[in-house]
Amino acid sequence: MTLKAGNIIEGTVINITNFGAFVDVEGKTGLVHISEVADTFVKDIREHLKEKDKVKVKVISVDDNGKISLSIKQAIQHQKSSKPVEIDWSADKNKQNPSDFEDIMSRFLKDSEERQQDVKKHQEAKGRGYSRRG
Repeated sequence: MTLKAGNIIEGTVINITNFGAFVDVEGKTGLVHISEVADTFVKDIREHLKEKDKVKVKVISVDDNGKISLSIKQAIQHQKSSKPVEIDWSADKNKQNPSDFEDIMSRFLKDSEERQQDVKKHQEAKGRGYSRRG
């Protein structure tokens, strides 16, 4: 596979720095910036990667000088989004019992009524503490 932007390929981590990891892909070295390692904030890249780790990376860009920008985060997101979603179409599981719906509605009405009473009490208590002076 050629090194073109958008391709997802496997590489080997060859060096780790404070700002990212250098990954060997198809005999060339590319950089995975620390911000492209994981979906979450990465304080220490060594908690996520070690030298000689095999990683899937997405080629972000290849400039005219041969500099290759890579992303582990985007490769993972692409894998997640390309997996088909399994849906259980069986009708029996999706049908709700009418009594279940009525139970849910009665609980909702009870909870909302209690919340409404709490709001009224709070507003009344708030109004008592102030007096108007002219």
